[in-house]
Amino acid sequence: MTNRTLTLRALDIPTVHKFGIGFDSMLDELMRVSSQTNSNYPPHNVIKSGENSVIIEVAVAGFDEGEINITVESNTLNIEGTREVDEIPLNYEYLHRGLGRRNFTQSFRLAEHVEVKDASVKNGILTVYLEREIPEDQLPKQIAIKYNK
Repeated sequence: MTNRTLTLRALDIPTVHKFGIGFDSMLDELMRVSSQTNSNYPPHNVIKSGENSVIIEVAVAGFDEGEINITVESNTLNIEGTREVDEIPLNYEYLHRGLGRRNFTQSFRLAEHVEVKDASVKNGILTVYLEREIPEDQLPKQIAIKYNK
């Protein structure tokens, strides 16, 4: 029987940065996401609805008008639900309380040039429409090559 030694090597971030010119922000984002605790409350869907459009659906059942706020700051879409505390009538006793009734903040990192186009609530689902609009001067362009003879 042979005695084998398994050697684990650590990921050397400075070395990766040397080979990833222009990918610094991507690595920083990966580090940020990996260190972040992710909550699945409230449940949500992220749907690609076209080449440059995305729809985010968030379950917001029980939240009234004015209790949900949507903001975009530094390429981060924040959806926040804040409810006032419901007073339970004295003659009620919950046998089972399965509906989430807590406040929430859900954040989504947006890519460059992504804009929120619309938001609406129907049947307890908040739907946020996002679209990527790349400025004309940043679209790919063909460069003519001159051949000297």
